[in-house]
Amino acid sequence: MFGSRKSPGPDQVGTSRPAYPGQGDLYAESSVRRRPARRTPRWLKALSAMVSVLLLGAVAFGGYWAWRLQSNISISELTAGGQRTEGAVNDSTDRLQILVLGSDTRDGSNSQYGAAEDSSGYGQSDVMMLLDISADNKHVNVVSFPRDLLVDVPRCTDPKTSQSYPAQQDVMINGAMAQAGIGCAVDTVNKLTGLEVDHFMMADFNAVKELSNAVGGVEVCVSDAVHDPDSGLNLPAGTSQVQGEQALAFLRTRHAFANGGDLGRIQAQQGFLASLSRKLKSEGTLGNPQKTLTIADTITRNLTVDPDLSSVPSLLTIANRLKNIDPANVNFITAPTMPAPEDLNRLALDEPAAANFFAALRNSPDLSQPAQAAPSETPATPAAPAYDKSLQPVSVANGTGVTGRSNAIAGLLSDAGFTNLAKLQAQAQDKTMVYYSAGFEDVAADVAALFGLPAGSIQQVANIQGVQLYAGTDFATGTKPAAPPSSSESPGGVVAQTGSDQTCQSANPVG
Repeated sequence: MFGSRKSPGPDQVGTSRPAYPGQGDLYAESSVRRRPARRTPRWLKALSAMVSVLLLGAVAFGGYWAWRLQSNISISELTAGGQRTEGAVNDSTDRLQILVLGSDTRDGSNSQYGAAEDSSGYGQSDVMMLLDISADNKHVNVVSFPRDLLVDVPRCTDPKTSQSYPAQQDVMINGAMAQAGIGCAVDTVNKLTGLEVDHFMMADFNAVKELSNAVGGVEVCVSDAVHDPDSGLNLPAGTSQVQGEQALAFLRTRHAFANGGDLGRIQAQQGFLASLSRKLKSEGTLGNPQKTLTIADTITRNLTVDPDLSSVPSLLTIANRLKNIDPANVNFITAPTMPAPEDLNRLALDEPAAANFFAALRNSPDLSQPAQAAPSETPATPAAPAYDKSLQPVSVANGTGVTGRSNAIAGLLSDAGFTNLAKLQAQAQDKTMVYYSAGFEDVAADVAALFGLPAGSIQQVANIQGVQLYAGTDFATGTKPAAPPSSSESPGGVVAQTGSDQTCQSANPVG
């Protein structure tokens, strides 16, 4: 009995029991415990938190700038009663015409440039340019309209007051928006060109100063030193960087360039914009977010647009279409004009050149394509004299740009028998014209024939007594005006310069 032992139970076979109570439970737990989960490194947690903060900051920053830029923009109606025949335009893919206006209002921060009575409220359009962008973004035309251009303004209704203003004839184009607002300027340009403007952008004096500062100055060039007390422009001969007040003075001066008229100022404005576009392109400014925001803030704080262009995405759409265009494909053009016969201090459209140009522009934004052919012009043939030449009142307007040139031309007329002569100084124009009043058609034809001028150079006008030979720059020398360009020449001949041209403005010695 002492030596007997019990047989092991089923649960004891092949097992080794623990040596002390309680150890079995611990062992069982440890045998089934899973591998502990790997801990996230602290640096990854910190990076995730940083990324989250940056994303939230970016969203807040973007939201702030979107709100700020949007709240900067002012809005006005696109038209003042003018009717559109074209459908809605797609700003991303369609051909676009945008009327760019510079207001001369003296309200608010612009009061330092004159009294409110000079130009308040809507103001006058100190600058008027039509920006024409092709659907494929390969061609851009910038067509300038001189502020002194006499045009017909249609009936316009002020969208704010609902007050209507009657149509006007032979008034300066810069006053089109003075009564009924910007939409009236748009309606006037539509009537003048036969195009339908899709949008407008209007800025004031302050925009030029702030934008030129934002880009760090714009390079300009003048042939001689300029000191214009009226605008405040003071530049040495050659190349200079202008910004702030000097940039504004460069664009505003009427006396510093060419013959001191509006056409010289337009050339300077076109040269300034060409230089600005080259700078933005070469320095990659639009690819720099900080610079882009600064420029966008500057522009929108001084900008009035139509309702369909009043959102930041819409403005960005236009900017994106323009930023990759080669400056060499940006054409700066001035609408073909001549001194107005009824007022030599004003301008009128030069016909048929203006009609042909606008027809070509309506047909295609690519001005390298041939224009619509002008009517065939043949030299006028002198009729049998039915009058006494010595009694006919004939005046010579010197628009050649050469002082005293009217004396030589008057001598040619006198040699031909026209001895009842008067001479006067006039604004320079490109083409020699013969103007006449009613009853002097035959005399005008004879004067034109004497100088080999085509029938298209003869025009009846009011406010002239008898016949006036308006000598242009094509008659600066010799006994006849220089031969006109071939009628097959493309309308590209009206392009004054492109965005890639580095021009030097001809300074007016008197300015």
